[in-house]
Formats: sequence, C-alpha cells, structure tokens
Amino acid sequence: MRHDVTSKSTYAASSNDEVTPIIGVVDRWVAEKPDDLAVIDGDRHFTWSRFRERIERNAAAQVASGVRPGDRIAFLDKNSVACVETTLAASLTGAANAVINFRLSPAEVAYIINDAQAAIVITGPEFVDTIAAIRDELTTVERVIVSGGPDDEYERWLDCGSESFAAVPFDPDVAFLQLYTSGTTGHPKGAMLTHRSLSAHSRAAVTGFRFTEDSVSMVAMPLFHVGGSSWVLAGMSVGAQTVIVREMVPGAVLDEMVERAVTHAFFVPAVYGFFLADRRLHKRDYSAVRCLGYGGSPMPLPTIRACLEAWPDVDFYQVYGMTEMSGVFSVLTPADHRDVTHPERLVSAGRVLPGNIIKVVDPDGNTLPPNTVGELWTKSQQHMLGYWRNPQATADTLVGEWLRTGDAGHMDPDGYLFISDRVKDMIITGGENVYPVEVERVVIEHEAVADVAVIGVPDDKWGESVKAVVVLNADGAVTEDELIDYCRGRLAGYKIPKTVDFVSALPRNSTGKILKREIRKEYWAGRTLHT
Repeated sequence: MRHDVTSKSTYAASSNDEVTPIIGVVDRWVAEKPDDLAVIDGDRHFTWSRFRERIERNAAAQVASGVRPGDRIAFLDKNSVACVETTLAASLTGAANAVINFRLSPAEVAYIINDAQAAIVITGPEFVDTIAAIRDELTTVERVIVSGGPDDEYERWLDCGSESFAAVPFDPDVAFLQLYTSGTTGHPKGAMLTHRSLSAHSRAAVTGFRFTEDSVSMVAMPLFHVGGSSWVLAGMSVGAQTVIVREMVPGAVLDEMVERAVTHAFFVPAVYGFFLADRRLHKRDYSAVRCLGYGGSPMPLPTIRACLEAWPDVDFYQVYGMTEMSGVFSVLTPADHRDVTHPERLVSAGRVLPGNIIKVVDPDGNTLPPNTVGELWTKSQQHMLGYWRNPQATADTLVGEWLRTGDAGHMDPDGYLFISDRVKDMIITGGENVYPVEVERVVIEHEAVADVAVIGVPDDKWGESVKAVVVLNADGAVTEDELIDYCRGRLAGYKIPKTVDFVSALPRNSTGKILKREIRKEYWAGRTLHT
C-alpha cells in the first residue's frame, strides 16, 4: 500500500467510536473472572474483584478528603499498585492523578505540585524527606499521605471514605490522568489525558502489540511516563495480568520475567544494553516471552542486532509516541525487524497504528510529498485534551483536529516514518526527555557564564547525553567540574550536563537566535540519531 501524502491505519479515527468509562477495563473482568489474578506488586497479589474494591475505596477516600471534580491529586513514588488505583479512582471522582517524575529535584517537584494545585500528595517512603524539604513552598497542599514502608498511611486512608460513594456522571472528555512533559518555556506542562484518549490508545496498542487475555504484562517503565501508565491500561483492557516492577534492576527484572512467565514488556533502549551485559542473560528460559517493545530514545543499530540475536524467537516492536498522544501511535513490527530485504527500516519509527493519521507538513502547515522532511502532525482520538492551565501552549500544539508533534522527519512511499531531528531541540537520554532551555536557565545563572547552548550528543549507553556549550564572561573563571557541580540540586540528575565545552562565541542567525544545528554538527559528524 502506498501513502502519497499521509499515513493512515487500516481504519481512520472516528468521532463516533464508542467511548466507555475507563473503569470498564476492570469491571468487565470482575464480572467474567473475579477470582483470577489481576495485579502482582512485589509480594502482594490482587484478584480482579479485590483490585476493583480497592479502587472504589480510594475513590471514596478522595471524596471524604475533599477532592472534587476537576481537582488534582499529586502522586510521587516509584511504581506501585497504589498509583494505578489512584488513577482509576480519579476516573470515578472526576479528579485527575498528577503523577510526578520521582527523579526530579525538590524544586522541580514543588513546581509541579503547585502547578497542579493539588490538595493531597501521596508519596512513597523514599520521598518523604523531599516533600518535607519543600513543604512550606506547597501553597495548596492540605495533606500528605505516605504509601508503603513502615510508616504507611495509604492503607488506613482507604478506610476513611463512605460506603455510599457514588461516581460522578461519565464524561468521555474529562481528564483523569495528568502526566507532565517539559516544554520550551523551561517549565513542565501537564498533559491532560481522558477516557476518550486513553481508550483509543488501548485499542491501538492491543492491536499493535497483540495483547490477549492470557498475556502477562510487565510494567517496568515508570508510571509517570505514558510507557508505564498507558501500558497498564492497554493490557488490562483485554484482561491481561499485570506485573508491576518498582525499580529497574536489570538482572532482577530478567529473573522476574522468567519467574512470572511474562509475555509482554516494554523498556527504553538503555535497559536493553544492561540486559545484554548481564552474565546470566543466556542462562534463563525466555520461552514465555512474546513481545519486547522499546522506545523513548534512539536504539543504536548494534544494540538492536544484538537483541535480535539474543532473543531469536521473540517479537520486537519499536514504538514512536508521546505523552500528548496518550502513548504510542506508530510501531515498527516484528516482521520489519527481521526483514533482510529492507534493513534500512530498522532505523525507522515504523508505521501508524489503527485509529491514527500522520502527515508531514512544511512551516506553513502544507502537506509534503513522500521522502520530504517536515514536521510530523497526527490526528486521532488519542490526543490529549490540552495542557493544564496553559491555553497558549495548548493552542500552539493542537491545530484543529491535528496535534503538532514538534518532531521533524519524513515518510517513505510505503508509510514508514523516519525521524531526522527534533523541532523543539529535545534531548532524549536513557528514555528521559530533557529540553535544553530547562538546563540553560540554570547554567546561565552562574556568575561566570555569559552565554550557553545545551545540546544532545551521541552516547553509546544512553542514546544521547547532555552537553553544555558555554561562553564565559570576560573576567569569568569556572571549570567543567565546577559548572557541573553547580547544577546539582538545581536539576534532576539526568538533566545535569555530563560534559561542558567552552567556546569564544555561539553561532547565531541574523535575528540573534542560536544556531544549535551548527553546534551539533561537530558532535554528530558521521552519526545519525539511530547509529
């Protein structure tokens, strides 16, 4: 099938597609197999009926705690069943679970909690000190609830609600999950994901990854990523069993995959590098594994080839997605991975999933022909409602029925997407998104710095690493190590520059804009984002 100007799935998105409450992903299986295992979280096992009962208690506790439709709850923790319960409970109360990246610095955590205007913060035991350190800055927080550990309060909190709790009337376009993605302003933006958008994503993902009722889905991606929260909902939508991984310890994760007979799992490319380095990699029995997905950052070709060799009987899927699209919307299939007649497709982002349409446009929004680089726009029910309390950013991203991805690339005549650059200069390091302006606004505050440009440079382990290219003041004096140390405590660890280069001036165009493409050339010479 040839795609001349746009790429479509086998069926186009339709506003008439039935949208049901997201809690239906649980209720169906409570009715059909209430005593079957639904979720494994460490040493705790939950049947479908018990899982649903805990969601109901969480919703009742939200209401008893003063949460009202339109409110946000902030959740700061590593992966846990409590986070999933809170998300699904919010779908009943009309609130939204704002899941926070636990790797952020205290200042960044405070910004998100205040932006969400959360009255309740649920936090894991590892982050109690973080919340305590910023407690005076949290202008709307009325209560902090510790989930897990010796001082657990969450289980008691579940008992504070009324047994007569009633869910709010269903509205398919109400957000119940809010995931934060950094932006060009330098501050995170809350992407509001709805019953409609996440239901549409689940339908597409089930088709794309071939989830079935007997699947065992491992959730190893953090729940503050769509690769975590959306992956959970997709598997549950067909009755799959969910195995929650709290921390990414490569050897332990591989062991658990075997122990739990996991069939489906998704990891960022850097994790596969750690897997391949595991001494016991080939001593395990992976016969249960059907699907291994990857995405979130470029996968080096040598790593892809090594994975295909290490798991010859496993289907590999590369994905292209984004928070604003509720997750994945394009996939490179297992057949594409092992197609010796088209080896060039290993560096593509695959083809669009059911329910989605993608086009490549010029700066004026005009559709471009195949093999012409432009910005990728997508249309489907998967797209977010908008950015929380940020109408300007919403208007810049949502154009009519289309969502601007901010990524540049081209589409070949067969509909395969190739990402060539990032329109917004985003850096993806180990699956984490870093926007240069976030780092630049910290570095420029150093008294010795006159100018700075932050870029991503090739990194064999993480895909890309963060580099600061700095111009010093005339009398400024600071070393690379000193400047990196200055960023500690002001930025999350993965955002801190790994290296700093000092130059006499940064290249700029006639309007004064820094030409980052020119700066990157030196570091990316002979390389592409996928090699």
